[in-house]
Amino acid sequence: MNTLENFKEGKVLLIDKPLEWTSFQVVNKLRWHIRKRFDIKKIKVGHAGTLDPLATGLLIICTGKQTKSIETYQGQVKEYTGTIVLGATTPSYDLETEIDKTFPTEHITSELIHKTTEKFIGKIQQKPPIFSAIKKDGKRLYELARQGKTTEIKSREIEVFEFEITAINSNNVEFRVVCSKGTYIRSLAHDFGQELSSGAHLSVLRRTKIGNFSVDNAQSIDGFIESLTN
Repeated sequence: MNTLENFKEGKVLLIDKPLEWTSFQVVNKLRWHIRKRFDIKKIKVGHAGTLDPLATGLLIICTGKQTKSIETYQGQVKEYTGTIVLGATTPSYDLETEIDKTFPTEHITSELIHKTTEKFIGKIQQKPPIFSAIKKDGKRLYELARQGKTTEIKSREIEVFEFEITAINSNNVEFRVVCSKGTYIRSLAHDFGQELSSGAHLSVLRRTKIGNFSVDNAQSIDGFIESLTN
């Protein structure tokens, strides 16, 4: 039931974020439609865990009093699927930026790819990408990166519970990863390429689960807007 009281008391909305939308844009869109539907000036709406514009999949949106639970949802284990492209790197570790270096891949076998995943299971140190939303001196790293400024990024401990290769098509490696909060799959792709004595970047990323929430139960943005009228 979509009543103003329900939204104020707090709803947890599962949204399947489309490609090229920022998480912030999704929040703004939903907030605007909720305000319009109930003819109100203010309603608290927030998301639990940013997805990059080039990623799709599960975004948990909280309204009203449920925004207090955002950190709880952010801290839960996440599952992703995607594609790593071997033999080339980009500054952003994904397709936001152009390829800057290419590397040989002739030595990389299917067996080596599968075996290398073992190096990333468990607690590992990971450096976030320079193109990320992490703040340094009050500015987001991607803002500095787009201005061509370099900055030192510290490694942080993350945990990878599962890293499964689901298909290998030439230099395109499809995967499924289950990991802790704070894990950058772009960094995982980049580091994976280095471990293979080559280079790599992420070409596809989809978040499929956050804790017990699944993208299978998520709505499209249009689906949510339509449901508001019911």
